[in-house]
Amino acid sequence: MSTTFDACPAVLRHFRLQWEEAQGAWVLLYPEGMVKLNQSAGEIMRRCDGAHSVSNIVAQLECAFRANELTNDVLAFLDMARKKHWIEG
Repeated sequence: MSTTFDACPAVLRHFRLQWEEAQGAWVLLYPEGMVKLNQSAGEIMRRCDGAHSVSNIVAQLECAFRANELTNDVLAFLDMARKKHWIEG
């Protein structure tokens, strides 16, 4: 299933997204370990709160980073995150 613009992705319950100062990065914590996210992934994941649509997340990122045409990159990341069972929605 691919991501749609009106979907409101959210981090799955068994993960906890947090900024990890020691890592200098956003991380996904889960009972068996941790996934260290790169800057782009962290910025996308921290907006996956179940309240923001994909189109809104893209708009926020384009505004925050003064960038254009991030849609394909965000969609690709969200599809990968869904396949890894990090997010739903």
